[in-house]
Amino acid sequence: MALYLLYEAASGYALFLAHGLDEIGQNTEAVRSSVLDLNRFGKVVQLSAFHPFESALDALNQCNSVSEGVMTEELRNFLELNLPKVKEGKKAKYSLGVSEPKIGSHISEETKIPCQSNEFVLELLRGVRFHFDRFLKDLKPGDLEKAQLGLGHSYSRAKVKFNVNRVDNMVIQAIFLLDTLDKDVNSFAMRVREWYGWHFPELVKIVNDNYLYAKVAKYIENKAELSEDKIPELTEILGDEDKAKEVVEAAKASMGQDLSPIDLINVQQFAQRVMDLSEYRKKLHEYLVTKMNDIAPNLASLIGEIVGARLISHAGSLTNLAKCPSSTLQILGAEKALFRALKTRGNTPKYGLIFHSSFIGRASARNKGRMARYLANKCSIASRIDCFADSGSTTFGEKLREQVEERLDFYDKGVAPRKNIDVMKDAIKSLENKDADMEEDIPVEASGKKLRKRKSKVDGEETEPVEEDKPADVTNGDTEPKAEKKKKKKKKQAPEETEQVNGVNGEHDGTAKKSKKKSKDLDGGADISVTKSKKKKKSKTEDSD
Repeated sequence: MALYLLYEAASGYALFLAHGLDEIGQNTEAVRSSVLDLNRFGKVVQLSAFHPFESALDALNQCNSVSEGVMTEELRNFLELNLPKVKEGKKAKYSLGVSEPKIGSHISEETKIPCQSNEFVLELLRGVRFHFDRFLKDLKPGDLEKAQLGLGHSYSRAKVKFNVNRVDNMVIQAIFLLDTLDKDVNSFAMRVREWYGWHFPELVKIVNDNYLYAKVAKYIENKAELSEDKIPELTEILGDEDKAKEVVEAAKASMGQDLSPIDLINVQQFAQRVMDLSEYRKKLHEYLVTKMNDIAPNLASLIGEIVGARLISHAGSLTNLAKCPSSTLQILGAEKALFRALKTRGNTPKYGLIFHSSFIGRASARNKGRMARYLANKCSIASRIDCFADSGSTTFGEKLREQVEERLDFYDKGVAPRKNIDVMKDAIKSLENKDADMEEDIPVEASGKKLRKRKSKVDGEETEPVEEDKPADVTNGDTEPKAEKKKKKKKKQAPEETEQVNGVNGEHDGTAKKSKKKSKDLDGGADISVTKSKKKKKSKTEDSD
């Protein structure tokens, strides 16, 4: 049986035919020894066909398809054109050797070409790759290396862009920067306090907040120029008139030393930098909150945006966090304490990063470990829903949060919580109701509207007689006072109706006069037809007489 080899080069597809495999005996060791020698390997393997790629973009598309195990139309046409054709109902007298089993299975499914991928084929392909530039005669030196380098760069660039976890990177970088900014703002604010404290030491005890202290220091500048006229502006900054008056009074009797104008300018500029950093930190926090609501809405609604972002950054990505079991997630961030406890045979830690959650802080000392274990379980569920769900919503996160609240009440008050299956059923129902509401908001086509109108008309026609028959049933009961009043009214209308019917009512019983208007309106057509038939009968009898 002949063996063809498919080689995907950076410049195009190549098809090789392997001769004399019986002489080698399909021994892998023999192939390895003959691969490096072109004279021996060239006698066994020969180039059968070559199809160059049209452009660099075409080469990238073909490379992506091959890596995903998909056969393109170009590859299919190339194989069908250059491989020997097989008659219907007969087996092929050759096989195709490929490097990837995925693309081999796809080729065999689509084209019925038998494919194989084993160590023997891989060794042959290794020899083809080693001597590929010798098989192509018109190839210039350096062209193959340029093609490989260009395709490698473009393929890597496309893979980086196609990264599924690329959105997680923004959250990871944002939470790292947020932590760094917290440290930097605190250290810079302490430096402002110490620097300006030489000039106005009493201000430190009056204003405790770092941002407000920098703002007040920038506004006051020289304490000697501070007077009662600036109390309204200080009140706007501090938000408290009493504190503003206290600052003015302290400035009058301050023990600080005087600073030169150049020193005050430097203090002002540094205070402005601290204020800018604080404002940027607020904007970054808002950005992180919105990003977490887009990436992991259930995890954010369960444990908070900051703690959820720290968990994602520590795990590396949302996918890695979803793969972690709840026991690993519980101690995520406390690895040093864990390994120290394992080394010294002490007590292992009960919680890691999830300790910053408010739930564990609200639990009692004896229940903190239980609460951490339960919260880690719910966080694991929420992260998996966020990672693998098609559409994001906070429904499951809110329900999981309710479960954690119920568990807190159970530990404190002994109130039995709901079962997990019941909570998940409620979450699925609420999610389905939301989807139904969204579908109702979508405008219906004109044909659908017409069908609805027709159905409503048909339903209206069917329901009208039922509504008219109801009062007729009520009149049969003589005990109800409303029926008696209606009978009296109908007695008055009876003489007028007798004139119109021309003596028809005389043949009916007296009870017919007491029936309602609606029943008469319904039966009017039938009564008139009966009277006409009777008149005809009377006329016939008179003629016969």
